[in-house]
Amino acid sequence: MDSVSLAVFVEAVSAGSLAGAARRLGLGSLAAGRSLASLEKRLGVRLLQRNTRSLSPTAAGIAFLPHAQAMLEAEAAALASVAGNADASGLLRVTASAAFGRKVVVPFIASFMDQYPKIKVDLLVTDRLVDLVGEGYDLAIRIAQLRSSDLIARRLFDSIRVLVAAPSYLKRAGSPQELRDLVDHECLALAGQNHWSFSQGGRQVSQHVSGRFTANSIEILHRACTEGLGIALLSEWDVHSEISDGSLVNLTLKDAFAETLSISAVYPSRRLVPAKVKLFVEQMRARLDKAPWPLN
Repeated sequence: MDSVSLAVFVEAVSAGSLAGAARRLGLGSLAAGRSLASLEKRLGVRLLQRNTRSLSPTAAGIAFLPHAQAMLEAEAAALASVAGNADASGLLRVTASAAFGRKVVVPFIASFMDQYPKIKVDLLVTDRLVDLVGEGYDLAIRIAQLRSSDLIARRLFDSIRVLVAAPSYLKRAGSPQELRDLVDHECLALAGQNHWSFSQGGRQVSQHVSGRFTANSIEILHRACTEGLGIALLSEWDVHSEISDGSLVNLTLKDAFAETLSISAVYPSRRLVPAKVKLFVEQMRARLDKAPWPLN
């Protein structure tokens, strides 16, 4: 099947227009239109519903889209396997949490794209759980205890979490010494989440926490913590600079420590993983291994 026609179809769905697909692929509008028409003729179905203002996939187009993406990725991987990593190319769609995306992923992507100029990256930063297959993403960087699924997960690094508070809060409220002391403190938790996980005496325990301030964003809780609103449970990669300069204090409990999460690369289960995904995962892992955490 003609890869140009497949690429026009996939990019048209992504861009929301045939003209946008043509621009992305460096084609003329007429050539893109002919390629799409040729693909629809071969398949015997209309893939896109288009008018003067909008374009959207038909039911057949929605069903065919993941197969078209898989065929393009398989072709790219096959070419990369014989041409070498230097020729890795194509669009890589990645998603990560907002804080990790801004602080870690974007700086990494800058060097990654410089090393592989034929790879394009589309990054979505969000704290919601993205449906990789349904939304057409190649890869997610997730920080969590992952549940079993049909997705492939590769551990990249441990995300050690720490209790932190601003000196101004500790001066006003004191410092917790044991896990149960958190009940008497202003704890900055995500909205709807009133339990934090800890390891205590070799077992995992859940500690109820509460406070007058909640938010739906880890980045907002981080900022609220530095402003002295309370104690937050955050990742070392997120707060190591503030702990180093004294704007946040790392709180150590006598009887418990926060649960460690895994930073993992998650991607759809396919027999042939595209070269661009393999390169991204391998180099992200190497980058994290050289990061300035954990704290000494």
